[in-house]
Amino acid sequence: MESTESTGGTVGVPASSAPPVPTSVPFPGVDAEEWADLVDGARESKEVHAEDVAHVLRHIELSGDVLNRVSEVLAEQGISIDEALDAQEQADQPDEETVRRELIIDSARLNDADVERLLSRRRTRRTRKSSPKAEGGTSDAVRMYLREIGQVDLLTVDDERRLAQLIEEGTMAAERIDEAAENGQELDAVESRMLTRAINRGEKAKSELTQANLRLVVSIAKRYSGRGMQLLDLIQEGNLGLMRAVDKFDYTKGFKFSTYATWWIRQAITRAIADQARTIRIPVHMVEHMNRVTRAKRQMHQELEREPTVDELAARVQLEPDRVRELLRYSQDPLSLDSPVGEEDESNLGDFIEDDSVDSPADAATKAMLSDAVGAVLGELSEREQEIVRLRFGLDGGQAKTLEEVGKEFGVTRERIRQIEAKTLAKLRHPQRSQRLREFLEVE
Repeated sequence: MESTESTGGTVGVPASSAPPVPTSVPFPGVDAEEWADLVDGARESKEVHAEDVAHVLRHIELSGDVLNRVSEVLAEQGISIDEALDAQEQADQPDEETVRRELIIDSARLNDADVERLLSRRRTRRTRKSSPKAEGGTSDAVRMYLREIGQVDLLTVDDERRLAQLIEEGTMAAERIDEAAENGQELDAVESRMLTRAINRGEKAKSELTQANLRLVVSIAKRYSGRGMQLLDLIQEGNLGLMRAVDKFDYTKGFKFSTYATWWIRQAITRAIADQARTIRIPVHMVEHMNRVTRAKRQMHQELEREPTVDELAARVQLEPDRVRELLRYSQDPLSLDSPVGEEDESNLGDFIEDDSVDSPADAATKAMLSDAVGAVLGELSEREQEIVRLRFGLDGGQAKTLEEVGKEFGVTRERIRQIEAKTLAKLRHPQRSQRLREFLEVE
């Protein structure tokens, strides 16, 4: 509502006469072009989704101060951040799967009374057999994981603050032990036990705070489905972000933990998609350049109403044309050779790709005729001469052997093999025999 009131004076003003919106970058680590695109895209709606903000801030070490600063910069331009998790409205009479989905998606917003209401409504239907279609195609591993994390109770704000205090005390205790070790100071038994207990309580508090928010990770990870990574992989990356948020959470800033953790989870998932989603891994810095070129190409297509040339695109992004061609080639998605071609699904893409390692029909026929001709010529020699020639030149598809190796097979010296070979080759050079093979020679 605040953003609506702040922009009320601009109603009816043409977009072309509106003053330009400042797009200064709030922090040095933020890409200026991505930040400008984010702000420009929110000029009309005056609202930007938290997922898009998290993507722009993916290289920033998140903290309460950072999030406050970003919110302030956007608020100065009349833009608010939409942090909704897109929970969908369910049917009037939800089944067991629906209740489970509500618990997952709305875990960050439900109070204890709502949770108890949903759980009691679920218990009244436990006698109903769940339909296989109710899982919506979710794998057994995902169902088992969801059931496991659904057994952990949600935390109140006071619980989060209490656990955060224990984590802080544990961190301070660990720093005290490290400081003593660096200074060569020996702690007395009482202080050592107290510090060890504080560390153990802190680790336990970390585990409890993490497990209580695993459902939040699932709800965010589901937003990124279909972007090249399996749901379980997205959940795993989000869990890493959650654990990072637990380490960095500062309860004195007044943030609710789920609000703060959401940024870390989104950032971890966004980074993972950029780094792992492609079949052929591309470094993150290359992905950023590719996205930059792709955005510029899309913008120029709208401006020019045609596809921009490589030179035009290179001038816009200030890169060499060869570099732009390389980035455009990398940005193409690989296709499976088993991909169906046409609506009949009878042919695959691989059926239309030429195999360079296979001879053409003409070459294959020529080789077959040459093999027959060589066999016919050798057939006029004695069996011993034929075998020596075949072994020396690898005519049977094998590797050519030395005089020493052939001599061992026949039980004679290498010099004797050389003599037989010379005599045999002289026979083969006779015009009556060699003429049948000359026609296979390629004359320049």
